[in-house]
Amino acid sequence: MAMAMTMVGCHGSNDKLLNASFLEMFVDDLPDMPKLHAYALRDGTPSPIHLTIGMYETKWKFHRDLSPTPVFAFGTSKGKATVPGPTIEALVDIPAYITWENHLPAHHILSWDPTIPIALPASGSGVPTVVHLHGGIHHPQSDGNSNSWFTAGFRDTGPAWTNKTYVYANNQQPGNLWYHDHALGLTRVNLLAGLLGAYILRHPSSEVAFRLPSAPFFDRPLVIFDRSFTIDGSIFLNSTGNNPSIHPQWQPEYFGSAILVNGKAWPYASVEKRRYRFRIINACNARFLHLYFVDGKSRSGRRLQFVHLGSDSAYIGRPVRSKHVLIAPSEIADVVVDFSESRSDSVILANDAPYPFPTGDRTDALSGTVMKFSIRQRTSVDQSRIPSQLMNYPAADPLVATTVRHLAMYEYTTSTDEPTHLYINAMPYEAPVTETPRAGTSEIWEFINLTGDNHPLHIHLGLITALEQRELVDLDNLTACMNKWNDFDKCHVSDHARGKLQKVPRHERGWKNVFKMRPGYLTRIFVRFSLIHVDQKYPFDATEEPGYVYHCHILDHEDNVMMRPLKLVP
Repeated sequence: MAMAMTMVGCHGSNDKLLNASFLEMFVDDLPDMPKLHAYALRDGTPSPIHLTIGMYETKWKFHRDLSPTPVFAFGTSKGKATVPGPTIEALVDIPAYITWENHLPAHHILSWDPTIPIALPASGSGVPTVVHLHGGIHHPQSDGNSNSWFTAGFRDTGPAWTNKTYVYANNQQPGNLWYHDHALGLTRVNLLAGLLGAYILRHPSSEVAFRLPSAPFFDRPLVIFDRSFTIDGSIFLNSTGNNPSIHPQWQPEYFGSAILVNGKAWPYASVEKRRYRFRIINACNARFLHLYFVDGKSRSGRRLQFVHLGSDSAYIGRPVRSKHVLIAPSEIADVVVDFSESRSDSVILANDAPYPFPTGDRTDALSGTVMKFSIRQRTSVDQSRIPSQLMNYPAADPLVATTVRHLAMYEYTTSTDEPTHLYINAMPYEAPVTETPRAGTSEIWEFINLTGDNHPLHIHLGLITALEQRELVDLDNLTACMNKWNDFDKCHVSDHARGKLQKVPRHERGWKNVFKMRPGYLTRIFVRFSLIHVDQKYPFDATEEPGYVYHCHILDHEDNVMMRPLKLVP
C-alpha cells in the first residue's frame, strides 16, 4: 500500500534537543484561549447554532525565548488557530452542531509509525484526523470513532466515516469536557502537534445558585501538557523507536521536558486575594500529574488547601477539601483555590508524580513546576462561596448490574524487556467486538492490570463509578497463568484478589469518564449506559454504527493498541 504521509522527524533545520532549563520560568502570561459559544441568545432565549472549526498547520509561540513552533491547531480560521484550541461553551439541552474541517497538509510535522494499526489514506490526500469530544454523551456517528477519520477537503475518509457535521446533544449532566483528535494510530502525534481544546457544558441556573467563582475573570480552564523542543523551536519527538526492527518510531510513553499551561511553558497569572475556580485538564500524552498549590517560591513550602467541585464531566455531591490531587492523562479536576489564604505574594502550582507512573523517575525542577500565581490585593468584594451541596445524582447500585465482565490488561515485550504493544483481554483493536451492553442498563467491569503501569481507562459514552481496588497476591503466578489461558475462572483470579484494599479518593467516588487502573490490582467499576441527571434513556439511538470504544488514555498505549470496540445493543 502506498504511504500517504512521509515519515519525517520534522525537527526543522537543526534537530538538536533544546535544554529546557535555558527557558526562564514565569515570563509568559497565562493565556485565555478564544471562546466559542455553541448557542445564540435570541430575545434572551438560547438556541442552537452551527459552528465550523478547522484544523490548520500554523505556528505557535510556546515561550518568549523560543522560536515560533510549527503546530497543528484548531480555530475558526488559520489566523485564529491556537494551541490549545478555542474553549467551546455549551448549555445543557441546547445541541451543538459542529463541522470539523481538516486543512492539514499532505505530510505530518512529526514522525509516525506505519507498523502499528493506523489510518492510511490515499497518497497525497493529507494527514487523517477525527475529533472526539471526551466525556460527551452522543450518537455513535458523532463520537469520533478512530476509523471515522478524514483528510483535507474530505478527499479521503476512513471505513467508518459518515458525516461532516457532528451533533452534540448536550443532554447530559453539566461539567467539563475536552476535545481532541482520535485518528487510528495517530492520536499521540496529532495531539503532540496541538489538536486539543476545552469544552465547558454549563447549566446556568445551577451555577447562579451555587455562587461559585465565575467567568470571565475568576473561572478559568488550565489545560496542562508537556513537550520537548529542538533549538529551532520545533516539537521534538524521537524518530527512532525502542524496538526499531519491530516498530521504527513507536515508543511506549512520551514525556516532554517543559510543562505547558494553556499553550505557554511555565506561565504566570496575576490573581487577587480571593477565590478562583480552575478546571484543570491533564492533556499530556503519558504524564500523570500529582498537583498541589504551594505558598511562596519553593516547591517544598506550605501547601494551600483547595476544594474539589467535580471530577471529569460531573459535579460531585458535596465539596471535598484536599491539599493535592492525582490527575491521569485525560482526567479533569474542577477545583476552587482561595488565594487570600496565602501568606506570601505568590503561589506555585507544582507536580511530584513519578514518570512513568507510579514507579518511574522523580520530578526535577522542570517537570515538578507547572506555573506561578502572583497575588495582588483584591479590588472588589468576593461574593463567591463554597456551597455545602453540589449536584446529587443516583449512586451506583451494583445490585442492578445486568452483567459482570472480566477484562485483563497486558503488556508484551521483547527478550530485553522492551515493550512492543499492549492489549486488553489479549485481543487487538480489530478483533470482533466482545463488549455488547444493552442500552439503558448498567454493568460491573472487573479489570486486572498485569502490567507495571497505571492505565487510565476511558469508556466512551459510559459513566463509571469505582467500587473497589484490591491488590492481587502471588502476582507472578497469576500473570503466567493469564498469559497462557487469558481466563479469569481457569486462573482463579478471585483467589488472588485478596490483598490490601485501596480506598477510592473521596472526590472520585462519584461519576467519572476515566478511572486509574493500578498495576497489580483488581479494579471493579460500575458502568452506566444511560443518563444520570434525568431518569431516562439516551435521546438518540446508541446502538447504531460505528459504535464506541474503550481504551487506555496513555496515548502511546492507545495507539498500539490498548483499545477495544464497544457496541451497544437494543
